[in-house]
Amino acid sequence: MPSSSEWTNPLRDPRDARLPRIAGPSGMVIFGVTGDLAKKKLLPAIYDLAHRGLLPAGFTFVGFGRREWSNEQFQDYVRDAVEEKARTEFDEHVWQRLAEGMNFVQGNFDSNESFDELASTLSRLDKERGTGGNWAFYLSIPPNSFSDVCHQLDRTGMAVGGEKNWRRVVIEKPFGHDQESAHKLNEIVNAVFPEDAVFRIDHYLGKETVQNILALRFANQLFDPLWNAHYVDHVQITMAEDIGLGGRAGYYDGIGAARDVIQNHLLQLLALVAMEEPISFSPHEMQAEKVKVLRATRPIEPFSETTARGQYAAGWQGSEKVKGLREEEGFDPNSNTETYAACTLEINSRRWAGVPFYLRTGKRLGRRVTEIAIVFKNPPHQPFHPGQTASLGNNAVVIRVQPDEGVLMRFGSKVPGSAMEVRDVNMDFSYSEAFTEQSPEAYERLILDALLDEASLFPTNEEVELSWAILDPILDYWANNGAPDEYAAGSWGPESSDAILARDGRTWRRP
Repeated sequence: MPSSSEWTNPLRDPRDARLPRIAGPSGMVIFGVTGDLAKKKLLPAIYDLAHRGLLPAGFTFVGFGRREWSNEQFQDYVRDAVEEKARTEFDEHVWQRLAEGMNFVQGNFDSNESFDELASTLSRLDKERGTGGNWAFYLSIPPNSFSDVCHQLDRTGMAVGGEKNWRRVVIEKPFGHDQESAHKLNEIVNAVFPEDAVFRIDHYLGKETVQNILALRFANQLFDPLWNAHYVDHVQITMAEDIGLGGRAGYYDGIGAARDVIQNHLLQLLALVAMEEPISFSPHEMQAEKVKVLRATRPIEPFSETTARGQYAAGWQGSEKVKGLREEEGFDPNSNTETYAACTLEINSRRWAGVPFYLRTGKRLGRRVTEIAIVFKNPPHQPFHPGQTASLGNNAVVIRVQPDEGVLMRFGSKVPGSAMEVRDVNMDFSYSEAFTEQSPEAYERLILDALLDEASLFPTNEEVELSWAILDPILDYWANNGAPDEYAAGSWGPESSDAILARDGRTWRRP
């Protein structure tokens, strides 16, 4: 089977990463095309890729859904989504080229006739559009529908490529609700698609700042000697949201903050921060190093002291009075589903032995921010009088994933004047100030990577199951030990979360 590089620009030197990689002849089928994710993220991302010239001239995509739409009605729906949400400006010429390849197939996931029609449509488009038989199937659908769709793709032969073409499947989270269910889902998908044809989307890994973790660590000698237990006191990984559940209350009940964010986003960030330098950035080498980290990671007990969970109560979000979780429409007032989760993990490796990794996520917190803070130990000896360093904290490197993408370094500096006083100062790098280029949306990068067979940023089935193995003991403990604590909307979580770090003489960062 030809590699993706055989369909890219023949004048491009594959070693020159400055030149963009352009997808070769291909198409994409989106299941769940009428859902919020497709409307707000996937359809605009496809247009943005076309606008940037990163899709082939004959790129084709097919929407599959229950609505009785003609191709023209589907195109109108896509256009509305693109005009509202696309990152790049709307260009009529780009749109017309893209719209020529848009098709809609009406049907249900358990309907043989619908999938027979889809197979016939793809066969016709291969001839008309020159897609070369290369198709990616995007499952923007609930996990309980994976089995039906995979079965139908298998039954109709659409899941199988030939010697000169490929078939791939792109899957949205959640990847199960525990390790056992994740394993069953992986079995369902891998029974039809081999693992190297499966692309599990974690949109956080498509963000520029997340990818910059690799550049920060492995392109700079400045950090490498210090990136270990000899110098690092602890690591904090935070994903905070200032919004509540709103209309998602019914969906969120039974899932919770830990399953929704820690199992995938935060553990993937942990793996990138803690992994050893890969031999190369090839998918196999990257995934191998992440797997090593996740295998060595475990939660620290007792969970009564090292974890915390909470539900937001009414409070003030800025100047707005907001209601509490139990008052949200569609949420069971007796539910113990958490909107805040924090835990303490350790990595049993020579590099990280003894360094706690504190992970937290929550809704209705002080502000929207995702960051990774590498907090360093204090010097073993201070020649200064205690009063001279009373305002000095630990040195830190803070990677801001969103918003205000960038990197902050905190260190001590003398305060101007005749006296010797050392105080914390910040050295701040901002993406928006350092670069004129606008960062692409995460879904742009990930959709293009799936078309290019570039799997470095996609978790494997082993990574997914290992992540659940880390989290499951905490979830089991919570299920059998009372209700979540309350915290006021606009705060930084329950007091029990602050107690996790306070026991070790540490505090959470207040971004």
